[in-house]
Amino acid sequence: MKLRFPLAAKILLWFFLNIAVLGAVFYGFFRLQFRVGLDWLLAGPAGDRIEAIGLAIASELRETPRAEWNEVLQRVSATHKIQFFLVRPDGTRVAGETVVLPDEVQKRLNQMAPPRPPMRDGKRPRRDEPVPRFSEAPPRRPFLKFLVRTTSPVQYWVGIRIPIAERNRPGQPHVLLAVSNTLSGNGVLFDFKPWIVVGVVAAVLSVLFWLPMIWSITRSLSQVTRATERVAEGQFDVRVNETRRDELGRLGAAINRMAGRLSGFVSGQKRFLGDVAHELCSPLARIQMAVGILEQQADEKQRGAVADVREEVQQMSQLINELLSFSKAGLREKEIALQPVRLAELTRNVVVREAEGRVQIEIGEDLTAFAEPGLLSRALANLVRNALRYGGDGPIVIRAAAQNDHVTLTVTDSGPGVPEENLQQIFDPFFRLETSRSRETGGVGLGLAIVKTCVEACRGTVTARNCQPTGFQVEIRLSAASPHSPDARNQLGRPDRSA
Repeated sequence: MKLRFPLAAKILLWFFLNIAVLGAVFYGFFRLQFRVGLDWLLAGPAGDRIEAIGLAIASELRETPRAEWNEVLQRVSATHKIQFFLVRPDGTRVAGETVVLPDEVQKRLNQMAPPRPPMRDGKRPRRDEPVPRFSEAPPRRPFLKFLVRTTSPVQYWVGIRIPIAERNRPGQPHVLLAVSNTLSGNGVLFDFKPWIVVGVVAAVLSVLFWLPMIWSITRSLSQVTRATERVAEGQFDVRVNETRRDELGRLGAAINRMAGRLSGFVSGQKRFLGDVAHELCSPLARIQMAVGILEQQADEKQRGAVADVREEVQQMSQLINELLSFSKAGLREKEIALQPVRLAELTRNVVVREAEGRVQIEIGEDLTAFAEPGLLSRALANLVRNALRYGGDGPIVIRAAAQNDHVTLTVTDSGPGVPEENLQQIFDPFFRLETSRSRETGGVGLGLAIVKTCVEACRGTVTARNCQPTGFQVEIRLSAASPHSPDARNQLGRPDRSA
């Protein structure tokens, strides 16, 4: 069985996939045009957090003796759960654990060195000339930051220049380095929570924005699907909403027209069959009368031929009666008034007429269903005759059970069953498994078609299936009738005149 994927889920999945592709394209284009690395992550709250931590560490280090700077950095590292180091722009370690700086980090540190003093009269100032201290003359940018990703192992390095300088190196600022194995850095380097919240909010808003259109499309398609399924089952009274002003509205209008025309064709066909069968009744009755007179006057040599003629006439009469039953059951559907019917009593009456002794009845006495007694009796009688003809020598079992607001009535035999590819066709008029239509192999293929027409006229459904290992079962599904309802109490006492 193939897994079904709803259309609404496909549309939403395709929408988010489209957003992801567009995001990847714009991200690549942005990086290609502006050569942007990970530094852009420090332009927001992550950069503010790093600057705040750097200011706090710089303030504490200025008030702490030089020999205790390692302890300060160790305490801060334990607090934030990432490693901090204090180095000079040339990579020389000042405080913190000893670490080998990757080339990418060293390259970025070199870019953070203060600019060399300008030349005076073409010469550099002497070393003994006063040079403004970093704390007194800050650089053009008060905080210089970078974020670098290194490999082998994968680590994320953050560097920020902080306002602290050693007395013996008044012109050399210090750089605070933080290293983490993850981009989040325990929430210090990059906090994913706001991004997750924004992504979830964007997804929810996108779903809410697209949901009305998706619901409108899927609702219309569901209506069209249900309507076409009912048309395929022979129910042509379906109508689809055609108020939409798009292709789905045109599709609904086309289905409505198709259902109307099919209903007219089928009704006309059944009416034509009924009219033809009715018109054939009179000449057939005259033929039967003539055959009876001829049989009385025939001698011994002629009586065999007359008997063959009588048998043919009887076969024609049976066919015409079946055509009349089929056409009448289909044309009276809207005029039929349903009533509660005791299934056990009705089934016993049918079995007494058709095959008393071979059929087992397993139906509760109080079980009732809404139906037209005459039509339901005719359908059940046809099923019993069909089981007697094709069900082998085994027993025929008729069961009924209530299921929620429905009642299922089943007729099961122990015959060879029907090929699976023909199960959907056995209820079609004039369909037979045998290509021949001789009286030795059965009727003309109207028995199960009459069953379906009678059951549908009772607002029910009929299905068939093969049993395992052998056997064939036909199931009739009708609306349940409660024996305690007022309508049931008033009508259950009426005699069954379906016989």
